[in-house]
Amino acid sequence: MHRAWALALLLVGWPAVNAHAQQVTEIFKCRNETGQITYTNDRRQAEKQKCELVTSQVNVAPSQAAASRPQGRAGPAGFPRETPRESAGARERQREILEQELAAEQRALAQARQALAEQEAVRGGEERNYSRVESRLQPYKESVENHQKNIEALQRELANLK
Repeated sequence: MHRAWALALLLVGWPAVNAHAQQVTEIFKCRNETGQITYTNDRRQAEKQKCELVTSQVNVAPSQAAASRPQGRAGPAGFPRETPRESAGARERQREILEQELAAEQRALAQARQALAEQEAVRGGEERNYSRVESRLQPYKESVENHQKNIEALQRELANLK
């Protein structure tokens, strides 16, 4: 008897196994007598307090059949795959782009350092207090730091490609 039911469910296709499991998440905004605002996801509490719906989201989880599918074959059979030659070409293009960005960033760093040096050489009459000089130079120093960090990040990316 149990085998017959199991066989019938497999042949017919039990909806809980074949369909995605859906869960609706609703968030309600409630205001009490004193005007205090609270948020809840309990529909019964929201209906008692006459709360307004703030958001409603449908969460979809993959079915058990989809979860048990091997990860290597995620796409359809005719889905184009990248060949090792194409992959190597893409890596080479990525390396060229990173090297170009690194060269541009190094030029920008040189310009930022030059602008900082020029500003350090200038001393205005109203800047008798050293903190005023520091506040004037701060954007130039930040620019130099930013370019140095960008260069370090690009060098890390290039090292990861090798």
